[in-house]
Amino acid sequence: MRAEGLLSDARFTDAFVHSRCRRGSGPQKIRAELRQRGIDEALIEASIASREPQWEELIRQVREKKFGPVPPADFRERSRQMRFLQQRGFTPEQIHGVFRDSD
Repeated sequence: MRAEGLLSDARFTDAFVHSRCRRGSGPQKIRAELRQRGIDEALIEASIASREPQWEELIRQVREKKFGPVPPADFRERSRQMRFLQQRGFTPEQIHGVFRDSD
């Protein structure tokens, strides 16, 4: 099947990343799931890097969908939202960026 072009790890990786982005997963979580499936590290990094400009917008959408457009008022709520985004697989830089922009 590989010889005929019917089976491609690159195509699978791109489709998988696209699917997980639509679900609101961050790059770290997607990377871990692809590693579990035995995908080559170079393919994973290429596919995730190709979506680099979209991560910032995705994290904003995920946060607003769960918590609304109003930024958290206190430290406790901010920490709760940060933990949620971390569990979704976003990097600390992306998480801090979304809260820095809302200040």
